[in-house]
Amino acid sequence: MTERIYTAGLVVIGDEILSGRTHDKNIAQIASWLQVQGIRLSEVRVVPDVIERIVEAVNALREGYDYLFTTGGIGPTHDDITVDAVAAALGVEVVIHPDARAILEKYYADKPGGLNEARLRMARVPEGAELIPNRMSGAPGIKLGNIHLMAGVPHITAGMLDALTGTLEGGLPLLAETIGCWTPESEVADILRQVETAHENCQIGSYPFFREGRVGANFVVRSTSRDELRSCVDSLCDGLATAGFDFTPGGI
Repeated sequence: MTERIYTAGLVVIGDEILSGRTHDKNIAQIASWLQVQGIRLSEVRVVPDVIERIVEAVNALREGYDYLFTTGGIGPTHDDITVDAVAAALGVEVVIHPDARAILEKYYADKPGGLNEARLRMARVPEGAELIPNRMSGAPGIKLGNIHLMAGVPHITAGMLDALTGTLEGGLPLLAETIGCWTPESEVADILRQVETAHENCQIGSYPFFREGRVGANFVVRSTSRDELRSCVDSLCDGLATAGFDFTPGGI
């Protein structure tokens, strides 16, 4: 691990996400997984099942960040076009990966219909790609350069992430601590700004809430340095206490 900050972009693909019929869970689980790998999720784009839109997003994010992940659109149906879009973005052909075909042949050997034409679509990859193991449903994910094509189904994506654990180069994991306070964030905005300014290797996020008829906020302090994180948290707590605000370590 190094001091260098590694970043990732994510393209969430699917009309069902944009229509609201499906509630996305992959953004949160990918972001959390990346943090442990020492990689920061820096941008997310949600795009429809339209090749041109996917190509545009893939090209922008693969060039802008160290890693690119996509979710959705690698299944057996006609609207699963992520492989085609990524191949178009990279200027390569779509081919049947022999290992993916073998995996699917084994998986569907005892299932009605066997490995039919629709299911064989899940063996299609951009030429030159490697496979990401999928213990849940057989159909593998796809890796090509810094691009990782993942399933749209969250528990399948989780399995693919598990298979990738420890394989990506990353920096120091981002550490975080939370301080909660029953006060409008506007009343402590100056304290937050002063503390963050004094700790240049830390970031403070303010997240307001309304509960039990009261207004409050949780302040999340983040840093790659445990010592600097502790110093920043201590300074924030001292600043809140000096100004007369009660606070709750760990958040509210």
